[in-house]
Amino acid sequence: MDWAAAHGAECMELVPFAFRFDDKDTGKIDTAFIGQVKRRAQDAGIPLVNYSILADFCREGEELEKEIARVCHQVDIAAELGVPKMRHDVCGFRRPHAENTLKDFVRWLPVMAQAAARVTAHGREVGVKTMIENHGFFANGCDRVERILNLVNDENYGLLLDTGNIVCVDEDAAVAAQTLAPLTRMVHLKDFYIRTRDPGDATQFDCAGSWFRSRGGKYLRGAILAQGDLDMWNILHSIKASGYDGDIVIEFEGLEDAPYASAVGMQNARRIWNEV
Repeated sequence: MDWAAAHGAECMELVPFAFRFDDKDTGKIDTAFIGQVKRRAQDAGIPLVNYSILADFCREGEELEKEIARVCHQVDIAAELGVPKMRHDVCGFRRPHAENTLKDFVRWLPVMAQAAARVTAHGREVGVKTMIENHGFFANGCDRVERILNLVNDENYGLLLDTGNIVCVDEDAAVAAQTLAPLTRMVHLKDFYIRTRDPGDATQFDCAGSWFRSRGGKYLRGAILAQGDLDMWNILHSIKASGYDGDIVIEFEGLEDAPYASAVGMQNARRIWNEV
């Protein structure tokens, strides 16, 4: 948080992959730790605006109920943190490619939407708006994301638009930004390199900087914002032209040093936003 403040950040989100705000065995929320985090953010002058977690509602029976309860518990953590928004997935973002078909999506669509509706109803009770992100290979792409949002049909539920993730399903990032901007409650700005031929060092999926495959077989790797192959000028123009005035967070998952890459990404985001 101190680093972010020193580099001009105006907001920050929390993603509890390397830390957690509850006891892993009992689930008891660690209010003391949360209090420390809130004070540190306040001292740094950095509002905490979002809390992002993984989730997978492509389940049945008791397993689905357990997952919904777990995500609702995470909503309670977001409320304790005082963040206004929380993003949760509706499916595993590492689903095998063979299970990402349209037939699979139609099969699981009502289950994912009903679970998300129950979670956002809980969020409304505790003052947290919930969001889906176009993430992974399944609940991604303009049509699929919009279908989920329409089926949930709740003002407390919206979209976290990730400008990079859309290329994981081989859609044009600039077109997707224009299409989805009116539904967007928050933005992740992310850039990718895109190759059609094998560059080597490719895996099925790896957020640590290696090349991975899109749903259609292209090779992708995270890039410093505005240094990759996505047209950030066109993307940000579409978002700005829609009237969006919410939070924008830089997400970097490339090979370069993360502080350096994040600092350049923030500078580029501000510069391009002002240019468009």
